[in-house]
Parts: sequence; C-alpha cells; structure tokens
Amino acid sequence: MPIKYPTEFKVKAIRRYEKGESIKELCKELNISQSTLYHWRKQYCSIQTDTRTYTPAEFDAISRRLRKVEHELEVIRLSGYITRIPLQDKLATLEHLHNEMADLYSVHELCEALDVSRGTFYNHIFRRVNRSQYEEEKAQLMLKIKQIFDDSEQRYGADKIRSVLVKTGMHVSTKRVSAIMHELGLYSIRTDAKKLYKAQQQRKKQNLLNREFNADHPNQIWVSDITYFRIKDSWMYLCAIIDLFSRRVVGYRISRTASTRLVTTTFRDAYAERGNPKNLTFHSDRGGQYISDALSKLLQQFGVKQSFSATARPHDNAVAEAFFATFKKEEAYRREYTSEKHFRKSVNEYIRFYNEVRPHQTLKYKTPRGFEAAYDGGYIEKSCSNSGSE
Repeated sequence: MPIKYPTEFKVKAIRRYEKGESIKELCKELNISQSTLYHWRKQYCSIQTDTRTYTPAEFDAISRRLRKVEHELEVIRLSGYITRIPLQDKLATLEHLHNEMADLYSVHELCEALDVSRGTFYNHIFRRVNRSQYEEEKAQLMLKIKQIFDDSEQRYGADKIRSVLVKTGMHVSTKRVSAIMHELGLYSIRTDAKKLYKAQQQRKKQNLLNREFNADHPNQIWVSDITYFRIKDSWMYLCAIIDLFSRRVVGYRISRTASTRLVTTTFRDAYAERGNPKNLTFHSDRGGQYISDALSKLLQQFGVKQSFSATARPHDNAVAEAFFATFKKEEAYRREYTSEKHFRKSVNEYIRFYNEVRPHQTLKYKTPRGFEAAYDGGYIEKSCSNSGSE
C-alpha cells in the first residue's frame, strides 16, 4: 500500500529543493523515490511573478481563465461590434471611465480596449477643458451684456456697452461685444431698425438638420468644421467641407490663421468646383467664422440655406467631427511633421485616399467617389476642391 505523506511534509521537501538541494540527496534522506519528488515539484513548486508567488495549481487556473478571456475578446473583435460604435460615444465612455477608475486602469489600457488612439482621447479631453472654460467666460460676458442692454432700455450699441464693461473692469473688444449681441439677438434702437430686423431674421440660427445626417442626392447638404494642429512652433488650421450624401470631402483649405476668409474661400472654391449647386444647405457649428456677416452674405448671394449646431453640442455636427477624428487617428497622429510643407502634403494625400480608396461603412463599404459615381441622378462628378494656402 502506497505511503500517504502529509501536505506539510511535501511542501517542506519542495522548499528545500527550491533553495538548492539536489533531488538525489533529498530522496535519499527522506527515503522517497525520485519520481515521487518530481510529482510533488509539479504540485507545489512556486512560480514567481512581479506581483506575487503562485502554486502550479493556481497558475494553471489563471492560465485557463486567461485563455477564456482571450477567446471572448477574439469573438468581440471578429464580430466588428467595437468598430461600429461611433467615435464620440467611445470618447464619452472613455472620459467617464478615466474619471471614475483612473486608479484601476491606465489611459493606455482604456484606449486599447475600445480601439481609440491615446492621441485622439487626449485631444478630446484637452479640447473639452479649454472649450468649457471659454464657454463659462462667454456665458458670464453674455449675461453682463444683456443686463447693460436692458438697463439702457435697448438704446446702447456695442461701443457703449463695451465702455460700460471697461468701467467695471472687463476688457473686451467692440467686435466681440457686437458678435455676442448678434448671437443674443440684441439690436439697439436705430433709424435702420427695420432693415436690421429683416437681416436678423435672415440670419436666425436654426438647426435645419436636427442630427438627421442623410441626404437624397449630392450637393443637397454640406457640413463643415475647422480643426487645428501644432507644427513645430506654429499653429495650422484645416477647414473641410463634406457632402452628407456621399461623405465626400468636397473642399478643404489649410491656413495659418482661423479667419473668416479661410471658410469663405473654402466654400467659394468648393461651390464652383461642384457646379454652383442649387437648393444647398450649409451646416456648421457657431464658431465666429461661421456666424460672421461675410459668410452669411456670401451664402445669401448664392441662395444657400445656413444651418447651425446648438451651442456646445458637437453631436449636432457629428459627421464633420467624425471626419477630423478619423483623419487624426489614421494619419495625423501617426506622423511627426517636420514642416508646414510636410503637413500640407500629408493632408492632400489622406483626403485623396479618403475620397477615392477608403471604404466607408455608412456607404455599405463603397468609397465616397464610388458612391457618387453610382448615383443615377445626372450628377457630373468633379474632384475635391483644395485651394492650398491662405
């Protein structure tokens, strides 16, 4: 009948083995066979990692769980579920997890799990912080301007309101006061009040899309936005215009300044390149370049309806936001730009790739160019308009 050794006896024998005693000597002293000691070694020999020591049984159990998790992750990857989640939803989830569980999971782990580049996530966080601070300051300024305007019984214009603000210690330009008054719909009593009222009605900032990002044909709805990049010691601004029907970039322009001219020139060139389309709607956020009188008059001249996102609602312009997020993930954050020329070349090549080569999930994996070419509506295909420098 085989001898049953106590567990404590077996463990002590293995610990002596781990400290350097030979199997032959231990077997002779303990009066056991070498095969028995080898068997105990498989059971009780410790496995050391950076965090703790495991028994073989524990290590095997962990290995089994790891294989199971790897298989589950592989199923998720093959299903394509993660790739179908909108980028903005991923970023919102990452931000929540980062705020709530920063002690448990690193940014690298969170971003890798949801297939989002760290650069895109950090850019989302920093833009939100800066934008929130700016919006808070703007909200305070808007409230103050409204109070002064009401106290003057709607008599004061931008110049007079600015002078009152300066006396209270708030230094702001007349141009910014005027822009905020336009946004709030505040117009002082003047001899041309009727004319101003009509202009105000024309410029009324309505959201004509209401997050319905679909179009029946090319050149029905265009969306636009501006993003920025730091190249060496300079900032570069990229304005893009996208056709909602095909998700095609129909116009883009790079400038060293985020001016109104950047937007108007991009629009003019795209409008001409696409054959001066009729019944066009142009949608954007409420950035200063897009609410400017210059752009408003240009769009009215061409008979283009203007649509705006609600303030601080990036999802209202999700298609333009998603394009920039894709460009940053697939191109910009993978490069170390050595010069402005290098950056411009990168943008040109990527937009050509985006329009002509890259399949788009929304288009049933057709390219924007291919999707337009398949449209049987008499549309004459033209290339994307790139005006180059400002």
